[in-house]
Amino acid sequence: MAGRLRAPTGRYAGRSAEERQAERRRRFLDAALGLFGDAPGFRAGTVAALSEAAGLSTRQFYEEFRTLEDVLAVLHLQVNDWAERAVRSALADAEGLPLAERAAVLFRAYAANVTADPRRIRITFVEIVGVSPRLEEQRLARRARWVELICAEARAAVARGEAAPRDYRIAATAFIGSVNGLLHDWSAGWVDATLDEVTDELVRQLLGILRPRDWTP
Repeated sequence: MAGRLRAPTGRYAGRSAEERQAERRRRFLDAALGLFGDAPGFRAGTVAALSEAAGLSTRQFYEEFRTLEDVLAVLHLQVNDWAERAVRSALADAEGLPLAERAAVLFRAYAANVTADPRRIRITFVEIVGVSPRLEEQRLARRARWVELICAEARAAVARGEAAPRDYRIAATAFIGSVNGLLHDWSAGWVDATLDEVTDELVRQLLGILRPRDWTP
């Protein structure tokens, strides 16, 4: 498919073309969360199956997207945006709290958001991996955004005298790998623990990075 088909313009049934287009995209993305976020996943998906699940036609699909990969790309960013908004909102509410409490707020907000729907975990930790060079670039760019969020929190903690001064980029990248792996395994039932126990462990790991034993506040 060389490009998307042109969507109809003008008002219909009291709604503008933009409103109808937004609804179609939402229905396709909602359906994709169900199809890609559960077995057998994105790689077994088809345009016909997604269109049927959305209650729309394949022609309407091509009015909104070029390929299924485009749908997965949008969905991956959407899931991450939901989680980031939850974290930033929680951090704003935690302004002024000591580092340990602030870290707990951060990870409880993140974990609660991504685990609220197991399909979100599959989209962002499993289905996006290795699809194409384009999506790998997007995945790594989105991970870099999370790295920078953690580094920004670390720099603020250093400025307050609550954390050891150092470059945290490598440590933050490694830590995010632990976060993703542990939450995925917990969601899959491979970790016998409550979500609070998982979150507490992640907080302890982060505090260990920020406050090494050989550092004195």
